[in-house]
This record gives sequence, structure tokens and C-alpha cells, in this order.
Amino acid sequence: MKILFFGRHFTYFRNFESVLRGLAERGHHIHLAADRDEFVGGQHLVETLAATYPGLITYGDAPARADDDDAWVASHLRLGLDYLRYQHRIFDQALTLRERSRDRTPAIFVRAGRIIRRLGEPARRLVVALLRRLERYVPEDPAIREFITSHTPDVVLITPLINLGSSQIEYQRAARGLGIPNALCVWSWDHLSSKALIRDWPDRIFVWNDVQRQEALNLHGVPSDRVVVTGAQCFDQWFNRQPSRDRASFCARIGLPGDRPYVMYACSTLFEHSPPEAKLVVEWVRRVRASRLPHLQNIGILIRPHPSRLYEWDTIDLATMGPTVLWGRNPLDDESKADYFDSMYHSAALVGLITSAFIEAGIVGREVHTVLDPEFEDNQLGTVHYHYLTNTAGGLLIVGKGFDEHLERLNDTLSRPTATVVKPFVQAFVRPHGLDVAGTPRFVEQVEAMNGLQSPHPAPDALAFVWRWAIGRMRALRNDQRYERWVLSERELMVRRRKRESAERKARERGAARKAAREAALKAGQELEQKQAPQAHADQT
Repeated sequence: MKILFFGRHFTYFRNFESVLRGLAERGHHIHLAADRDEFVGGQHLVETLAATYPGLITYGDAPARADDDDAWVASHLRLGLDYLRYQHRIFDQALTLRERSRDRTPAIFVRAGRIIRRLGEPARRLVVALLRRLERYVPEDPAIREFITSHTPDVVLITPLINLGSSQIEYQRAARGLGIPNALCVWSWDHLSSKALIRDWPDRIFVWNDVQRQEALNLHGVPSDRVVVTGAQCFDQWFNRQPSRDRASFCARIGLPGDRPYVMYACSTLFEHSPPEAKLVVEWVRRVRASRLPHLQNIGILIRPHPSRLYEWDTIDLATMGPTVLWGRNPLDDESKADYFDSMYHSAALVGLITSAFIEAGIVGREVHTVLDPEFEDNQLGTVHYHYLTNTAGGLLIVGKGFDEHLERLNDTLSRPTATVVKPFVQAFVRPHGLDVAGTPRFVEQVEAMNGLQSPHPAPDALAFVWRWAIGRMRALRNDQRYERWVLSERELMVRRRKRESAERKARERGAARKAAREAALKAGQELEQKQAPQAHADQT
């Protein structure tokens, strides 16, 4: 079977590495195609996979849609749909997600969102349904269809697909137009609740658990027969794993004393507007060091920075903060994965804000803690997926409301001998078919089951001519200054305003330069005439 797997960039294939290996080992051919550059190690990952399975796994760039009027119409309709999706009542406590989308949304949809919220959920569903039908009639880019055709795949897989304004839907629609079954491979635990709307239902959606299944059904309206619960294949590697070195050797390697327990702080990827987490971590270390709680006295601290936010630590000196180290890399290769597992396994507990490391530490059997801080509340209580950590199957996360309560609960955990205790959350959220049932084999089997699946074509739309006419009218609005306050987002208006001001300033500068040049030339001419006048008079005499 030939599989074409689209990823936003190569690092996205990290969460499907075990699936890719499983498919290759069963003789399937997989081409990995990324439509954006990456900077956190994904290139090395795909190179390693291709070298390990020569001829079975290949990789390369995916074509981006041409930046034409149709692409402009499509992106603005999709951003509008994404914003209206966040008017769903489930996001009433997740205002940051709504505001993050608002900044990129054309003003007309922002106004519509306000009206829809007053009218209620039926109005939102009606408007979204109409816009979805309109957006489907934006013409495809033939280059994308040609790319897919050239690979002659039996199945097309896509991840993550549902970023705000994502253009990956172009690959999905081209595959459907070619009659090739396609699937959304959900990348992370928060994607169905914190990202964009699934605009066209894929033939299959591979989810981790029943929580994500309900999100697909209730938040995206996907028919239940298209949703497949496989388990979280990306976490299979942490089950039944043994550390690569003993605790004394590990502590010696990272520079922590081996005669006392240590706590691991795992940093997070946060919303764009969030303050630096490093500042919070330094404050957390300071409070731990100042605490008089017995089991926090001079405890070791291992801080794992997030790979995408390393710059936050450039100017921070931990040398005066007791036995504290900043250590760890993105776990993309065998060595860094072993380091990551060892850091969790040998820790006494894990602390963070909101990170998938909570789930991984839960698999290892360590208690996980967080502190609610007002500066970072948007990233925690202001998201839907955070609450899964506290509500699903009794919860996983131990929450401290402020530093004092957090440190008391952390001290309580450290007062007990470190033991490997896997909470019910892990089965419910990671391995819903049983703790001994890995997600990877089920994922591989479900991909194989898609071979020959008939991808249904959408039924003819009696209003197709209306949608095509509307698309044509929208193309004309792209460069019409009269309507830009309606069809552009706040961000776009700001950029266009700055460009216009810059162009006007440059025009004034050019005009002033031309005027100065003319005046200088005129003055030079006059001076020359004055010099030549006595000589001309003498010649005449």
C-alpha cells in the first residue's frame, strides 16, 4: 500500500514515529510531505526514518497553494469559520482561544459573532453551515492535485489539519476529488478543542480516547462512524520502559547531588502573548528555597526548557539557586528520549503549567503538580483541555491555588516514598482499550483498513451557481479600499495601514528630494548665468 502523509512541518511526524515504523515494517510505502520549514529537529527525524527504511519511507516538500485571489478568499472564509466556531458555549470559559482567533478574523465575521452570541446556538450553526457550503466552492489549486496524483497513493493522511486558517484542507479536498480515502491524524491532546474547525469531514479521524471522540462529535459535528479510537500511539514508547542508567549515574551526569530527591519542572509551550515562563520558574525556585517545609529543604531541581522557548533562558543565571540545573533536549532521537525518560523516572515528582509531560510522567507513575498563577491563567483555566487533567477518570493533576498551597501539596508528595503508581486517568486518556493494549498496532491496522475505502463525493448543490457568484464577488474585494474595514482582520488592517503610511512617507521624501534637486539645479543655473554675464558683456564690447 502507498501512503502519502502530509504534515505542517517534519517535526509533526514525531508523534507518529511508531506508526510510521510499524507501517514500514509491514511493507507499506510512505512519503512524508511537509509544507513549512521547521527548526526543532524534525529534519533529522525524517532523515533517520528514511535511512532505516530505504525505499519504504521517503520525504520531501509539499506544494503550498499559489498566493492568488482564490487563496485569499479561501483563507478569509476559513478564518471567519474558525472564529464563529469559538462562539460555541463550551468556549465561554476559554476566552483566550476566542480572542486569539479574533485578531486574525475579518471584521465582518467579528460583527457576526457578536450578533450570533445574542441569538444563540441555532443561529451559529445555521451561519456556519452556510459559510461552509460557500467555502467549499473556492476553486482548487491544480498544482496540489498534480502533486498527489504523481505519488499515486492508496491513502492520504494529514496532520494537524486544523490550525487556524490552515491551508492543509487543500490536500484533503484534492484527495477526495481524486477518490482517494483520507484521514485526519489528531496530533495532540488539545487539538480538537483549541484549534480550528474541521471544515470537511475526513473519511476517518484517528483519536486517542473517548474524550476526543466526543469533541469530534460535539464540537465538529463529525459522524460517529468516521471516528476511530486507537489510543495515544505517541505515548507507547514510555510504557514498560526501563531507565538507561541508575539514579546515581544520572544525577552525576546532569550535575545534581545523588544523595537527595529532585523535582523536575517541565516547561510548556504557551499562548503567543504569554509572559516568559522562565520568570515564573525562577520565582518558583526562589519560593521552594525559601520554604520551611521539611521535604523541600535543599531539594534538587531539574528544569527542562521547552524547545521552542529556549531563548527565555539566555540571560538567567541559576548558579546561586542551590542544586538547580537547566538540562534536556527535544526527545527526537534515541539518546534524547533516554535522557527524557530517565529524568522523569528518577524524579520524585513533576511540576509544570500545562504540558503533555504531565501525561508522560503519569505513565511513568510520578505525581504531577501545577500552581495556578494569575499571569498564566489563560493557558490553564482558560483552555478546555486543561480541565481534562483534573476531571477525567478522577484526574491526574494536583493543583495548588497559589504558591503556598502548591508547595504544601508538593511537600506532601515528597513526604511519601517514591512509588510507581499509574492512575486510572492514564488508561482512560492514553490507553482506553486497556493498559496492556498499545495504540500503535491499532493505528496501523486502521490505516490498512482504509485501503479501498470509497470516499463519498458531496451531493450536488442546487445553489452552486450562487456560491460561485459570491466567490467571484469576494475576489473583487481583495484590493478594494472601500471595503477593507469589513473584509480584513485587525492584524491585516494594521499591516496595510503601516504599508500605506510608509508608501506615503517615501512618496513625500521622494517629492521633497525632487523639489530640492530642482531648486539646486535652478540655483546652479542662476549662479552660472551670473558668472557668465560679465564675460558676455566683455565679448560684446
